[in-house]
Amino acid sequence: MNTNEAELEGPAKQALAWTHTARFLTTAAQLIHLPANELPEIAFVGRSNAGKSTAINRLTQQKRLAFASKTPGRTQHINLFALGPKDAPDAFFADLPGYGYAAVARGAKLRWQQVMAQYLESRRSLSGVVLMVDSRLGFTELDQQLLAFVAPRIGTGEIKLLVLLTKADKLNRREADASMLAARDVLGQLATDASDLGLCLFSALSRQGLGDAAQVLHGWVNPQAVSVEAR
Repeated sequence: MNTNEAELEGPAKQALAWTHTARFLTTAAQLIHLPANELPEIAFVGRSNAGKSTAINRLTQQKRLAFASKTPGRTQHINLFALGPKDAPDAFFADLPGYGYAAVARGAKLRWQQVMAQYLESRRSLSGVVLMVDSRLGFTELDQQLLAFVAPRIGTGEIKLLVLLTKADKLNRREADASMLAARDVLGQLATDASDLGLCLFSALSRQGLGDAAQVLHGWVNPQAVSVEAR
């Protein structure tokens, strides 16, 4: 269904109020340049044209928090955003560079593959990953490679995963159902605790899935908050 912020109540409204507090903290070209912290960090990853920056901006209800370049693949830094009270943040969003765009120089691709691998494998404060997948394409080979890379940490319960099937407004009902079914099949192969996995159709344009996604993320950081299981 389409979800308008004005129609949201209760936990969803509370969760969106929380995501709206997101503000830029720092940018880093290397992992060592990121500040060490003990607060939960949620990373946003996905192909360069999967709508990652647009989804972040919609989730935080800010037009240009995440930079959406007209040339996909050009953003080559980890951008960190703080959430919660200004004097006492309770979490961070990490916007990782998009991957898989052919026009990016091979050297830059290899460098960023290494940086992302190090981040996803060893970032101590990483507690959740939001993977953006174009709902019209499903999991590409690169998406599945990334999924396999984070699977060990998901399997141990160290991090959680939310898959957003983006651009869902471009699908009809039959196509949407097929996209969800195919995604469930892929995620089922992780053979891990279902409570650590979330999946929902998402559209930055129609706001479909907006409230559900915000609640899942808020629930990761604030378990005492009433959350929702993404379906």
